[in-house]
Amino acid sequence: MGLMGALADAALAAGGEVIGVIPEHLMAREVGHMGLTDMRVVGSMHERKALMADLSDAFVALPGGYGTFEEFCEVLTWSQLGLHQKPCGLLNVEGYYSPLLEMFDRAVEERFLKSENRGIVLSHERIPTLIEMMDEWRPARIEKWLDRETR
Repeated sequence: MGLMGALADAALAAGGEVIGVIPEHLMAREVGHMGLTDMRVVGSMHERKALMADLSDAFVALPGGYGTFEEFCEVLTWSQLGLHQKPCGLLNVEGYYSPLLEMFDRAVEERFLKSENRGIVLSHERIPTLIEMMDEWRPARIEKWLDRETR
């Protein structure tokens, strides 16, 4: 459905393979895309996110709502905690994510977020440039969570 359905359709039309991961409760409402290369039905949203993370080489958020924000912020947190070392990007179509990026910058200014961790979030308005940025991205090595002298 929606943007994800359109993206899946375009990938399939171009000869690509598309794996869908959907929880049972949404599949029961007939929300799943039935034309995918592989559709995996899981028990919960938590299982969905874990499986998608395992299957992914990188994470890209297109403009979206609460679910998109939550899923993207979760993979950012997992990256910050060292649970994965995969690039995380925002496709900032027409500046859609600019206010969120400004919030991340403010979190650095207010010392809620280290600048090295702010670097986890890649963004661009053009897909080819974002993909290039993601290909070149390497995780920062952060030895300490908190410097007691500077808190």
